[in-house]
Amino acid sequence: MAVVFKAQDNIRLDEQNTSEELKHNQFFNQLFAKEFERLEKQGHTYLDYTGGGLYGASQLEKHFALLKQNTFGNPHSTNPTSQYATALVEGARKAVIEYFEAYDYYCIFTQNASSAIKIIGESYPFGSNGQLLLLVDNHNSINGLRSYCSNRGGTYEYVALQEDLTVDATQLRAQLSQVNDTNQRLFTFPAQSNVSGVKHDLQWVLQAQQQGWDVLLDAAAFVPTSPLNLSTIQPDFVSLSFYKMFGYPTGVGCLLVKKSKFHKLIKPWFAGGTVRIASVRANYHFLENNHERFEDGTVDYLSLPAIKIGLDFINQIGIERINSRVTSLSDYLYRELQKIRHITGEPVVQVYGPTNRKEVGGTLAMNFYDARGERYHFQTIEHEANKRSISIRSGCFCNPGIDETQHNIYTAELEDYFVSHRESSHQEIVEQLGHTRGAVRVSVGIATRKQDLDFFLDFVHSFKNKTQ
Repeated sequence: MAVVFKAQDNIRLDEQNTSEELKHNQFFNQLFAKEFERLEKQGHTYLDYTGGGLYGASQLEKHFALLKQNTFGNPHSTNPTSQYATALVEGARKAVIEYFEAYDYYCIFTQNASSAIKIIGESYPFGSNGQLLLLVDNHNSINGLRSYCSNRGGTYEYVALQEDLTVDATQLRAQLSQVNDTNQRLFTFPAQSNVSGVKHDLQWVLQAQQQGWDVLLDAAAFVPTSPLNLSTIQPDFVSLSFYKMFGYPTGVGCLLVKKSKFHKLIKPWFAGGTVRIASVRANYHFLENNHERFEDGTVDYLSLPAIKIGLDFINQIGIERINSRVTSLSDYLYRELQKIRHITGEPVVQVYGPTNRKEVGGTLAMNFYDARGERYHFQTIEHEANKRSISIRSGCFCNPGIDETQHNIYTAELEDYFVSHRESSHQEIVEQLGHTRGAVRVSVGIATRKQDLDFFLDFVHSFKNKTQ
């Protein structure tokens, strides 16, 4: 069943709507009609912005015109086509630095946020006394850093989550104060959870640095809808992915490295483009002394010009305006979900995370329950949503810490399971431990309209008073 959209939708998120709010809504209605009309034509209700942002039509038009009208050559040369490509790549780099006000940082282009994080894992000088501190609320690309730390003899520790999936600030401060006699200490956390949408306190950056920690901020889920000013909040390293911000291109991410910490990263190998000079007969090489040190091989020079186009697109709209829009939509969705109940009075969905949504982004994780209080399998919900052309996401979202917390799975039973198995699957661990895993994730973004949320709410209503 496909939903039919109207081109104009003067939404009312509250009973008392001001003229300013109406102007705000009209702006996004016009933006949708101009940039995202394909969603309406194809009958899509897209609610997976944490999985991937959507590009505006004008972004493609500008990028394709650039490719069609010009000839680009591989950078690292002085020939004309190479110089033109180099100029556009450096223009994209300059746009990133200006957008985040990251004037004290090197901008290193990577394949994605995971590749950016891998650079830190490979290059951060963990040693026998090295320390790594992580949140339980981390994407697996961050969790993987523990392998680099422990393989070099260091230790890692997690900061637990409270029941509402936030962090106890007192507990965090206590763990930050537990330091070894070393300066190889790395604290990493997401600015925004990719599952619950909780925005973690960016003031932790300075608090950790004052205790002697270097800080890696995972900004991938945060920057699509929230401003990040790196002239005021200054983590040592920042990872992000551009398709999360503006949909196109995929396959390009970024690592921002504070210039004062650049030489702390020890690159374990060299490749084309990363060295000033290397010898075969003599076992020596000299690495580049800037961002190129970590940009192995040839950068994606045909895609990188689209980064500036995408950032210009966001700037024309205004990230504060996007933030306000997403906050309003997600608040509306959260409130309306609380109202949907079975005849017994029990809720149809349980939304995970804090009830105070002030510091929560446009992401909601939830599970569905039937009239007897039995949980639906997340795959069932996604399958039913697919029938209505609603794009949501389900599973564990590469964030096992959140999943284990919200389903009360404890360390001892997990350790027993992993010790007794050489390999496993989602279904096997569920059957063995007797715990349901996973959830449904709904996320709003730049092209979301109230009618999209109402269509999803109608979908939720369809489960009222039903049993499996």
